[in-house]
Amino acid sequence: MTGGFISELRESAAGRDSVSHARLLRAAAHHEQWTVRAASLEILAEYFLAETGTALALARATHDSVDWVAFTAIRLIGRHRIRSAVPDLIKISGWPSNFSRPTTLRKPVGCGAAFAKQALIAIFGTNDPEQLRDLENEYFAPWRRRVEAGRRRRNNDDVVLVPEGTHRHGSDPEPNNVFRMDDTDNPPRDVFLPAFYIDRTAVTNARYATFLSAVSNSGEFDHPDQPPGKEHAPAHRHDPRFNRPELPVVGIDWYDAWAFARWAGGMLPSEEQWERAARGPDGREYPWGDVFEPDWVNYVERAFARAVSDIAELDELLVTAEPHEYPPRPLLPADALAGGASPYGAVQMAGNVWEMTRTNYFSREDMDPFFRGRDPVEFMNRKDAFHVLRGGSWTSPPSCLATHYRGRDLITDRHSEVGFRCVYRTDD
Repeated sequence: MTGGFISELRESAAGRDSVSHARLLRAAAHHEQWTVRAASLEILAEYFLAETGTALALARATHDSVDWVAFTAIRLIGRHRIRSAVPDLIKISGWPSNFSRPTTLRKPVGCGAAFAKQALIAIFGTNDPEQLRDLENEYFAPWRRRVEAGRRRRNNDDVVLVPEGTHRHGSDPEPNNVFRMDDTDNPPRDVFLPAFYIDRTAVTNARYATFLSAVSNSGEFDHPDQPPGKEHAPAHRHDPRFNRPELPVVGIDWYDAWAFARWAGGMLPSEEQWERAARGPDGREYPWGDVFEPDWVNYVERAFARAVSDIAELDELLVTAEPHEYPPRPLLPADALAGGASPYGAVQMAGNVWEMTRTNYFSREDMDPFFRGRDPVEFMNRKDAFHVLRGGSWTSPPSCLATHYRGRDLITDRHSEVGFRCVYRTDD
C-alpha cells in the first residue's frame, strides 16, 4: 500500500504542478510512514528542487525523528549543494573547520554525523580547515550583521567596569562557622573572565517602572519559556516597605528579571561574573574586605534590630516577619551603604536583596528552562528549575553574605528578599 502511494506521488510529480508540489511537502513533513517521508524528499529533489519550500523541507527533514529520513535529507542536500541547509548540518556534525583538522580530538560518530560532514564538504567545496574557516565566516556574515543591527544597546550609564583577568573564586568549607553553612559546592579555583560592565546598584523600583511603562504587555522581551499570560508587575508593589522608587525592586521572578535585562540591553550575570564583581582581584571574603563589617551591610540583625547567634535564633526571628507590618523598614535604598562597595564600585553586593543570576544551581550552565504551560508544582523538584542566588539579603546571617556563598531559588518564585542587577558588553 505504501509503495503504491509513493508511485502515485511520483507520477503526479512528473507534471511539476503546484498541487503536486504542495502534496509532496505535506507528505515529507507529516506522513505517518517514514518510508513515504523519505521517498517524498527524493521526489521533491528530483522534480521541484528550484521551487520555493523544497530547500526548507529538506533542511527540516535533517532533524526527522527517524534516522533514515534524516539521512536521506542530508545526502540530498550534499548532492545538490543546498547552502541554506548549512546551519542544520552544523548542528549535527559541528563546524567543518573543526572536524576537518587532523589534530582535533573527537569521539567516534554514527551515520548522521558522517553524512553531514560529507555534505558540508561538498557544499563548501574544500576540506582544508583554513579555507573552511574563511568560508564559514563569509557564509554567516549576513547573520552576524543582522544580529548586531538588532542588538539593543545598554540603556543605563550607572555601571562599573570589571576588567578581564584570572582571579580566585570559591572557598574552602568553614567547619567552625556557627551557622554551619557548607561551601563545598563552590571549591577554590582560578577563573578567567573577559571584561564586562555591571550595574552599580541593584535594579530599583524606579528603573523597573520605566521598563513596565515601555514594554506594557507587548511580550517583545519575554523569555520564550515564560508562563502564558504572565505580567511583569512586582508582587509587592502595594507594600510601602518595598515599593519606594529608590529601593531595589523585589517580588519579581527569574522570567521578569530576564525580560528586564534584555530590554536594558544586557543580561543577567553568570554567577562567575557576579562573584568577580563582588570580590575583585584579591578574592576577598566580603565586597569590602575579609573582615565582616556590620555597619556596611543590611542583613538580618540590622533589619530586625536584634542579634542572632545560631540557626535556632535565626529561625525564631525570621518567623516573626509579617506582610505589610514587620519588620517596618526591611530594605535600604539601592545606593545606600556605599562604604561597603566592591573593589570595582558595585554597591550592596552583600545584603539588602539576594541577586539573581542566569546560572543553573546544579549544572552551573546558563539556565535553559522548558516548563511553559506547566504549573510550578510540577517542576519545583527538577534541578533545571533552580537558578543561583548570590549576596544574601535583609534576612541573612553573615555567612550568606560572603562573596562566594551560593543560594538558589525556583525560577517562578517571587520574594521580598530577591532582586537583581544586569551585566553588559564592553563595546556598547
